[in-house]
Amino acid sequence: MPEISNGRVSILKWLDEHELKQSSLAVAYGIPKQDVSAYLSGRKKNTAAKNFIIKVINDYGIK
Repeated sequence: MPEISNGRVSILKWLDEHELKQSSLAVAYGIPKQDVSAYLSGRKKNTAAKNFIIKVINDYGIK
């Protein structure tokens, strides 16, 4: 599984640029906002976190 730290940073930047909150992603993907926060902060680096990061990047075309 690839390292996703750059992906986390890209998503956080994208959220900021679009004035969106992490809770918006939680609602969109039907997962607890605590998990989204843990994934994007790097506190959780498990397979679910990596899959989430990759899915968000692909779904929203984040560079």
